[in-house]
Amino acid sequence: MSTRDSAAGTVVVGAGVSGLTTAICLAEAGWPVRVWAAEPPLQTTSIVAGALWGPAFEQPADETMRWMAQSLRDFQQLANVPDSGVRLAPALAVGDMPVGDELPPQAGLIPELRPCAAADVPAGFARGFRATMPLIDMPQYLDYLIRRLAAAGGQIEIRRVESLTDVAEHSAVVVNCTGLGARELTDDDTMLPVFGQHVVLTNPGLNELFVELTHAQEFTCYFPHPKRIVCGGIRVPGRWDRSPDPDVSERILQRCRTVEPRLWDAEVIDIVTGLRPDRPSVRVEAQLLDSVRYVHNYGHGSNGVTLSWGCARQAAKLVLAPR
Repeated sequence: MSTRDSAAGTVVVGAGVSGLTTAICLAEAGWPVRVWAAEPPLQTTSIVAGALWGPAFEQPADETMRWMAQSLRDFQQLANVPDSGVRLAPALAVGDMPVGDELPPQAGLIPELRPCAAADVPAGFARGFRATMPLIDMPQYLDYLIRRLAAAGGQIEIRRVESLTDVAEHSAVVVNCTGLGARELTDDDTMLPVFGQHVVLTNPGLNELFVELTHAQEFTCYFPHPKRIVCGGIRVPGRWDRSPDPDVSERILQRCRTVEPRLWDAEVIDIVTGLRPDRPSVRVEAQLLDSVRYVHNYGHGSNGVTLSWGCARQAAKLVLAPR
């Protein structure tokens, strides 16, 4: 017998950054919300992210710009919240990037973006820009989101979901924030993994983040947090195996230490991997089936954090919209 009840609010499936943020938007709007997930937040793919708010080039392009802008506003506010794990950090971005009027429109959202002096560009890179960008320490940030959701009355339940229709037996509104899991739950064969690997070091005192903008499979980046620094990176489309590759780790360390010699004195404390949930376009939309409203929020690729608040707020609007 169905236990569905409109008064029961909604069930958000997935406890990564997208699921938690969406649940918070609903709970803080006064909507009863439960999060169902096979794993607790600190065991999701989100935990291994760098993580940085930065320019996203996902489709649909216009919506992505709006989601980026909304998320930036939220992260700028969160930087003033103690123990949120968010800070506004100095950033150096390098690569074969256009200059002047050739910059993409996404660049217009980056705070304090400006060309840097040639002397400040590390050897091997064509040009660089400096900016101030939200930097997110994911373990601390996910803890913050858990606390914020609980304070708003939301609940997290660890339970494996085999189908969204099963969830619909318990709620008239189901929000799908399952990332790569949406491939099976929605029969969406456009969802594919993009393997990533990071080397986590002790932080020798770095404050400025570094990111190489390139389409290459392997690239250089590091994200300094108070107690650690996350170094990358690599992207391997279509790879499901999460096993860390020691050779990849060595190449990451070599590249990052070449850019920042102080990292030679840093100790390796962890090797982490994850599968980015990639899709030709981000899916944020509502679907009505058998009197159940399904709201989908997945397919963010490597930009789950960057788009999190923008997509979550739109998903919440779709949940709260009149039928």
